[in-house]
Formats: sequence, C-alpha cells, structure tokens
Amino acid sequence: MRGIDEDSGEYLGPSRKQNRREALEVLSLADALAALSENQLGKLPIPETLLPHIADARRITSHIARKRQLAYLAKQMRREDDETLHAIRDAMDAGGAAARMDTAQMHRAEAWRERLLADGDAALAELLDTYPEADRQRLRQLVRNALAERAKNKPPAAFRELFRELRGVFAAASLAAGETAADDGHSDDDDAGDTDDAR
Repeated sequence: MRGIDEDSGEYLGPSRKQNRREALEVLSLADALAALSENQLGKLPIPETLLPHIADARRITSHIARKRQLAYLAKQMRREDDETLHAIRDAMDAGGAAARMDTAQMHRAEAWRERLLADGDAALAELLDTYPEADRQRLRQLVRNALAERAKNKPPAAFRELFRELRGVFAAASLAAGETAADDGHSDDDDAGDTDDAR
C-alpha cells in the first residue's frame, strides 16, 4: 500500500485510489476537449503534440472506438506536466464562464427589448436609470421603428438592431464594471505600498 509509511512516516507516493482518481479526471478532460469545436480548441493552450489525438477522437463516431481513442488521448495527456493540464482546465473554465455571461447578456437584452416595446418611455426611463451611458435618442428611435415594423408586418430590421444596441449597452457596462474592479484592486495595492513606506 502506498501513501505514508506508518513506521518511518516517509511519503511513498500516491495511493492507487489517488492515481485512479487523477486518471479519471484527465479522461474527463480529454472527453471535454474532444467535444469542443475547432474555434474553441484554438483558444486553449493545448500542446501541438496533443492536437492530432484530439482530432482523431473528434473524428471517430463508433462508441467503442471513440472510448478507446479517448483513453489513448488521456494517456498522452498524462505525459504532459501538471501545469499544462491546469492551464487547459483554467482556460476551459474561463471560457465556460464567458459563454454563460454572454448567454445572460443575450437574455437580458431580449427581456429589455420586449419591455421597451411593451411599456415605451416608462421602460426606457428605467433602463436609463440603470445604464445612464445608453443613448436615449437612438433607443427611442429604434423602439419607434420596431413598433412601426410590427404594425406594418415588415421584416424586423429595427427589432434586431434594438437587440444589438441593448447587447452593446450591457457589454459596455460589464466591461466598465470589470475595469472599475481592476482599478479598485490596483489602488488598494498602491495604498498598501504607501503604508509600508510610512513605517
């Protein structure tokens, strides 16, 4: 049995249970990589040596053959250092968070578009209270045009443009919030440095 020797207290290495758990984590990561698109794979810090194995796993559709190829991909991944695997996991987690944030922005834009079309100026005033940097005239014009399109049963050009405008407003607001948080963190570091100098 591996782990810690009871007599000497010496570390003998990971136990079989720990090795199996780590192997299953890498297999799960291999499966997730094989499910990504080319575009998504291009954004990850994947070593060149693994790319052909990932491509093979993506190409194979037979269940047993795919399972075997994923096991081989996981074996090749275990040969990489831990930092590489952690970097891939972190990048995938960040990409997933970004995708969730993008989806949330889309839903928010759709909801606000419907409110603006239903409630008009009251909803616009509420939106501008929350997002003061939004262009009041542009939004009001797009709402008016979208309502006219709907009444005349025309193609929804302004309806779509209103959606794009709202997404832009929300993206700019979240970007500004991120910069503000980064600036706040930076100023705290500067303040901490000033107190060290004062001592």
